[in-house]
Parts: sequence; structure tokens; C-alpha cells
Amino acid sequence: MEFVHKPIMLDECMEFLNIRPDGVYVDCTLGGAGHSSEILKRLGENGLLIGIDQDENAIKAATKRLSEIKTQGCFAIEHTNFENIREVLKKRKIDSVDGVLMDLGVSSHQLDEGERGFSYQHDAPLDMRMNRNNPVNAEVLVNTLSQQDLARIIRDYGEEKWASRIAEFIVRNREIQKIKTTGELVEIIKAAIPAKARRTGPHPAKRTFQAIRIAVNRELEVLENLLNDVVDVLSPGGRIVVITFHSLEDRIVKRAFKEMSQSCICPKDLPQCVCGIEPKLKVITRKPVTPKEEELKNNPRARSSKLRTAERL
Repeated sequence: MEFVHKPIMLDECMEFLNIRPDGVYVDCTLGGAGHSSEILKRLGENGLLIGIDQDENAIKAATKRLSEIKTQGCFAIEHTNFENIREVLKKRKIDSVDGVLMDLGVSSHQLDEGERGFSYQHDAPLDMRMNRNNPVNAEVLVNTLSQQDLARIIRDYGEEKWASRIAEFIVRNREIQKIKTTGELVEIIKAAIPAKARRTGPHPAKRTFQAIRIAVNRELEVLENLLNDVVDVLSPGGRIVVITFHSLEDRIVKRAFKEMSQSCICPKDLPQCVCGIEPKLKVITRKPVTPKEEELKNNPRARSSKLRTAERL
């Protein structure tokens, strides 16, 4: 299956990145190179694009796509988790960059590729790993975590109000037989959620699958750590653009931007600052940017996306 991923809010990303032809830009979530290909087209002979992804299929597809673009700019691709951005730049003897893009969505390809186990609409092995070299997959978590930990993950990461009941049903079923497929997990979730509650809203398994995927790939933990690292490697005037797809991610980005744009926190009655806090960022988007109606018609999966951007001071 060809790796296809429609780039979310492409025009907005290019505008907010404020790309300079001789700049260095990092796409932390390369995917099928939808965003990266547009960045590369805007680079001159001294410009460099670095793409990072932990999915081997994405790496292959992106390499092919970027290689076909006629441009003077150069590109380099790293097969790793974007939490290793400092090591990636250090390896290339790059001290700072002019822009960083992070599109945190699961690609359409990963959702549609049934055997990856991301989707509740395909019966497949319980996997959900972005990086298949990761020893821990969804099957491991579902069959080994305590009921309490399962409930916490489903509640906190999936914002699922039936989390405790779903965790209880998972544990009860795995005592009889190991849960190995997405189809088995979907049926357990459906049985756990009362029929009346299943009649409205999204697919009953949507929130639980989201929660388990986040836990498998340590998505929120990695995001929190990464934001500080990214800001530290940005050149003055450099931009960070982040696209999130659920409220937990957006909250983390919003809070991080707010904290890093904060100046002196001393009491107002002090004659001079003693805290020494200086802002690192200027927030460009006070409110998140969302896709235009036309984009939503062409790509319904963009519906929950929000874009935030900030500039290094």
C-alpha cells in the first residue's frame, strides 16, 4: 500500500514557518513528506530540510517523494523518534535551526494499513507501534497491565468515562484467553459500554484505542520533553509549529508555550526583579488555528486538528 498522508493545514504551516531559502528546518513527523515536500521546494542551495520519523514505511515513501522534487535545497532523513532531535542535530554538527514542524496525527496510511493494529475498523494483531522495533506493543499492555493502570490510561489518555468498566472487562476476558487482535478488543469494549451509551457519539472503541496507542508510543511523555528541547535549538526568530489532534496534546502545547513566553513572576511590589525569568518565546497564535471548511470537506480526518505556533526570542 502506498504511503499517503494528506498534509493538514498545509498553507497555514508554510505561512507560520516563515521559511527562508537559506534556513535549516526540521519536520519532526515526516510521514509521507506532505509538509516536507513544500518546505523543500522553498529552500535554496544553502537550505536544509531534516525529516525525522520512526516508521520505516514513511521513511521509504518520503525519501522517494523528496528525491523527485527539483530544488536546490538539500534534505536528510533520520529514522528515529523525534525526542532525539538534539542527537540528530549534533550528529550533523548543527547548533540551531530556523523552524520546526510537528504534526502529531497518526497518518492515514497507518490507520488504513489494517495489519498495524491502529484501527478499530480492521481486525488485525494488537500492535499500534509507530516504530516496529519497539519491544512493547498494544498486546503486551492490554494483557499485562493491572486493572487499575488500564483504567487510568483509558480515562486519562482517552477521556473515556467508561474507563473503569472497560478495564474490568479486559481483565476478566484475558483471564480466560489472551487478547490478541483488535477485533477481540473491540468486542470487549462494546460489551463493557451499556447499549444506550453506544447509540450516540463516536465508535465505542475510539477513545480506548486512542488511549492505548498513546501509551504504547509514549506520545504525551515524549511531547512534553520535546517541546523544551525544540525551543532550545531554535535560532532567534525561528518558529515552532505544532498540529495536535486531541485536547490532551493541545493542552500540553498551550501550557508549554505559555510558560516559555512568561517574563518576570516577582511580586509587583518588589522594586526590582529577583526571579531572573526571561521569556524564550513569543506566542504567534493566541488561539489555535483550525482547518478551513473546504479542507474539512476534502479531508474529514482534519476535523479535530489545531495548530499553534510560537517564535524564539
